[in-house]
Amino acid sequence: MAKRNTNKLTIIIGCGRLGAELANSISDDNGDVIIIDNDKDSFRRLSFSFGGLATVGDGTDIDLLKASGIEKASTVAAVTDNENVNIMAAMMAKNLFNVKNVILRVNDNSKQELYKDSDIQVICPSELTSRAVKAMIDGGR
Repeated sequence: MAKRNTNKLTIIIGCGRLGAELANSISDDNGDVIIIDNDKDSFRRLSFSFGGLATVGDGTDIDLLKASGIEKASTVAAVTDNENVNIMAAMMAKNLFNVKNVILRVNDNSKQELYKDSDIQVICPSELTSRAVKAMIDGGR
């Protein structure tokens, strides 16, 4: 693993396609990254050159988050395929551990409004995709 720089520690909760791609990218940039997922088989998505830590467990488990160094993390990204887990993990990171940069993936576009005043960055992949496709449609006219 690359030299740990806890000022730039990123914790990713969820090792699906998005989580693995983020973790691989941060690792490739020599960033300090820890990825957490309930399913140990999900870590097969990580590249052979992945230099971070992969931890099997529940991303909403307070003891696991503490053991992962969340109190020193600069960023937490909750990107599992379970929206409720993402919401809980993001709220915990922000409100219990005072993580400065918290990113929450939601699948229901209507939920973005709920977090606008929470200082949590919310991303909705279906909305981003919809905007991109619409731009391609408009650009093709």
